Amino acid sequence: MDDKKAFQDYYPDNTAYCYGCGRLNEHGHHIRSFWDGDETVAYFTPQPYHIAVPGYVYGGLLASLIDCHGTGTASAAAYRAEGRPMGSEPPLRFLTASLHVDYLKPTPLGVQLEVRGRVKEVKGRKVVVEEWIVANGEVTVRGEVVAVRVPDEMFAKLLGEGGEAGKA
Repeated sequence: MDDKKAFQDYYPDNTAYCYGCGRLNEHGHHIRSFWDGDETVAYFTPQPYHIAVPGYVYGGLLASLIDCHGTGTASAAAYRAEGRPMGSEPPLRFLTASLHVDYLKPTPLGVQLEVRGRVKEVKGRKVVVEEWIVANGEVTVRGEVVAVRVPDEMFAKLLGEGGEAGKA
């Protein structure tokens, strides 16, 4: 999947510093989400420092994967619903309004995780995405993201500031 652009690759530079999915955050997770039919998919391999207890992933990281894959999916779903190509103007960028995560079983460290999403609803400025994380063929986490479109005024302000917005 690395031969095509991820949803997050279309984010304008001034909005690409998110710790979870920002391609311009040198310390971030760099989550990369793609369409896979009617679902979306991202892959992430937790590192030893993502530990909760020996052998298992910290739950906050798993929530971050659900969160950022969900907002990326929301953006792609909105473009698709409007019949527009990703990255076309005006930009469609989404933020989390609600994040729900259920931890079904411990998620092991040292394996590639598959993060999957399915769009449940696209209505106005809101997109609802159901998601799950698979480790070693088993679903270990389920979640839901309610994402809302960044208001045009906020986007205009972010894009008008120039420089490296959000960078410390």
